[in-house]
Amino acid sequence: MFQRRIPEWVRHAPAPSIRGFAMLSGIESVARGILISVFPLIMYRVFLDAAIVSKIYFLIGFGSLISGLMVPWFTRFIPRRWMFTIGALLFVSSTVFAIKGGQTFTALALLFNTVGTVTIFVCFNAYVLDYVAKVELGRCETLRMFYSALAWCGGPVCGVWLLSWWEPAPFIVSAVAMITFLTIFWILRLGNGKLITKAKGPAPNPFFFLRQFFSQPRLVAGWIFAVLRSCGWWVYVVYLPIYAVENGLNEQTGGIALSLTNGMLFSTPLMLRWMQRHSVRHAVRIGFFASGAAYIMATLTAVFPWPTVALLFLGSVFLILLDICGGLPFLLAVKPSERTEMSAIYSGYRDVSGILSPGVAWLVLLIAPLSGVFAVAGAGLIAAGVVAGKLHPRLGMNRIRHS
Repeated sequence: MFQRRIPEWVRHAPAPSIRGFAMLSGIESVARGILISVFPLIMYRVFLDAAIVSKIYFLIGFGSLISGLMVPWFTRFIPRRWMFTIGALLFVSSTVFAIKGGQTFTALALLFNTVGTVTIFVCFNAYVLDYVAKVELGRCETLRMFYSALAWCGGPVCGVWLLSWWEPAPFIVSAVAMITFLTIFWILRLGNGKLITKAKGPAPNPFFFLRQFFSQPRLVAGWIFAVLRSCGWWVYVVYLPIYAVENGLNEQTGGIALSLTNGMLFSTPLMLRWMQRHSVRHAVRIGFFASGAAYIMATLTAVFPWPTVALLFLGSVFLILLDICGGLPFLLAVKPSERTEMSAIYSGYRDVSGILSPGVAWLVLLIAPLSGVFAVAGAGLIAAGVVAGKLHPRLGMNRIRHS
């Protein structure tokens, strides 16, 4: 009798490669990129007030922050692969609410989109830290951004164009992309990560690791950089389209500007080589100082729409540099035993920026025009550049050069 041998790849899934993670990032970027310029526009269309839009973003940011911190606690009872799946399904549900329309469903769409995104982000970062060696983290982040470049380049302008053609169209495209993303995730068989052990005691308090986080200055510094970098992106993505509409420019201006910015993602390998010749500290400081200066100059030219858009675009180019290097101080300091928990804390930077940015903007808009938001964002970026001066001069240099 002939005995059929089960193929090795069926019995034991191969370890995911950096390229596999980059491919997943690229597909997820299609789902998010197509909507990134659409949500600010539909929110402004429905509520017709930048201050109200800021207030809603502010409140949703709190819900997203809490849900992100709770993901590690949930993974004590729900396997990580299913938490990842739940995040993807929340994202798909948000597109259904957005198509339904109206103030309530539009706000729910934004909430589900935000919570789904942060759930995916926490689980995805934990998978990366499980399967990618520390010496490869710099190359992994760069390759992920490179694979995502096309989606982030074409997505924003396509999303706005599809919205003007047929309102449900961008949400349908995003939902299809997210379902494809989830399908490939299951095909790659990432499972529940490497360090899977049966719980021997009660689940720890989900906020227990906050104390350990605050006791490690490198983690705190890396997290602060991520928050302020994300605030810079927040202002660019949400308030540039609103600024353009309020100043008589076409609705597509914000989407086109963001697409042009994202086209710079193709230059990330060159940025990585430049960083290799210098240091993480030098790159982080240049990124924060240059982007902050551009945002403050945009405030001074706010009465001239096109120069203002151009300066904000220039600032966003340096934010891309920060996307490459700004997270390395945190990622290089994470202990293997704290991967999931610290990934959840790190992912909180999106939610904190999602609270801080619209919250501050809401207050600024009570006493100043929209251009005042650009000035405050610029000041925050420059302050981060000052803090970055305290990083070790050779932080990550050997690791990056080996990548």
